[in-house]
Amino acid sequence: MAKMRTNKAASKRFKRTGTGKLVYKRQGQSHLASKKSRSRKRRLGTEGEVARVDKKAIERVLRER
Repeated sequence: MAKMRTNKAASKRFKRTGTGKLVYKRQGQSHLASKKSRSRKRRLGTEGEVARVDKKAIERVLRER
């Protein structure tokens, strides 16, 4: 039987915190920043936590059990 492989695209987008939560970098900050408000850009700089409904699918792709 073949080895279980980690999905590299998912491993670059998500990381696990010390308490076991999955976090990701928010989209929309790389360019066109002049039209976005200061508070919006500040909010986009924070990491987002993966929703409970998506967590199981992402863990399966990352092969972290």
